[in-house]
Amino acid sequence: MEKLDPKVEKKQRQRLFAIGTGRIDLPFFLLAMLLLVVGLVTLYSASYATAFDETGNSAYYVTRQAVFAVMGVVIIFLISRFNYQKLKLAAFPLLVAAVVLLVLVLVIGTTKNNATRWLRLGPILFQPSEIAKLAVIVCFATLISRFKEKMQTFRYGIIPFVLILAVIAGLLVLEPHISATVIIFAVGAVLMLIGGVKLGWFVGAFAVLGTAGYFVASKMEHVQQRLAVWKDPWIDELGSGFQSIQSLYAIGSGGLLGLGLGNSRQKFYYLPEEFNDYIFAIICEELGFIGAMMILLLFALFIIRGFWLAMHTRDRFGSLLISGIMTMFALQVFLNIAVVTTLIPATGISLPFFSYGGTALIIQMAEVGVVLAVSRQNVV
Repeated sequence: MEKLDPKVEKKQRQRLFAIGTGRIDLPFFLLAMLLLVVGLVTLYSASYATAFDETGNSAYYVTRQAVFAVMGVVIIFLISRFNYQKLKLAAFPLLVAAVVLLVLVLVIGTTKNNATRWLRLGPILFQPSEIAKLAVIVCFATLISRFKEKMQTFRYGIIPFVLILAVIAGLLVLEPHISATVIIFAVGAVLMLIGGVKLGWFVGAFAVLGTAGYFVASKMEHVQQRLAVWKDPWIDELGSGFQSIQSLYAIGSGGLLGLGLGNSRQKFYYLPEEFNDYIFAIICEELGFIGAMMILLLFALFIIRGFWLAMHTRDRFGSLLISGIMTMFALQVFLNIAVVTTLIPATGISLPFFSYGGTALIIQMAEVGVVLAVSRQNVV
């Protein structure tokens, strides 16, 4: 077989990954847009009482979110036209930027609810942890696609990834931001497993983490108290268990069909964070079990379609990018709903496309854009 001239081969590779060589995946795009629209409608319903009381404008929060949503859609189209192969060049600058921002949070960050997780940029508050999640995905995908077979070794398959996770997780724990730490560790582990790291390393890591978790839970009094309130919120119903109790009231009162869109009672200053971390409880109250399940079905279709795209990419880097992004979406949805339903102890984590937060929504739209950019080069 005749060997191609290196210059010709290079041009063919560039043509293969040229900008806009294919169409974006329409089902994935439509699912993202449907979640975005339903999220805005739900946000308006959940926030209008608080918005009217605080500002005199019942549409205050949804209007601000809608502005970011429009910006996000523009970002989707811009990034979807971008040659995602160039993200390899941005991987480490993005990681360094994320670390710098996380350090700035500890120095000049804004504190809310006993946690310092935000940086203020004029009138805008944003969480650098959202940027850190994307930075870890891009960086891990770049390293794994570069190391290839070397991922089986300790030097290349373990050390650089553990160092990155240790730095990011250490900064997040100091905020503290436990939910973001868990998500980043889980996404990193999934990418390493896909990348070829031997399963034995994960068994050992889980054994160490399990032992450490048992020690913390059994020896530290404040952790024991938190676990006790999680198992029975009514032992401190006006204190640390209040939010969980009100969330359960909202879910239970929705029944099968719900009270109707806009008819929630818990959003009238009974349930804290009603249009942010606990917006799913308002969904259950207003739309009932059937409405909540329809929204979960949309999320399931969105996530499944994303992983389907990951399985049909032309190259390993694109597959890893989508796998990391969709794993992160799946974890955020699961953990948010698990907290709202008291399946796990309460921790601050938002519901993608639904919870109020402009910069978080922008990052989510950018991540959707990356998936769509990869989908342009899919083989089917």
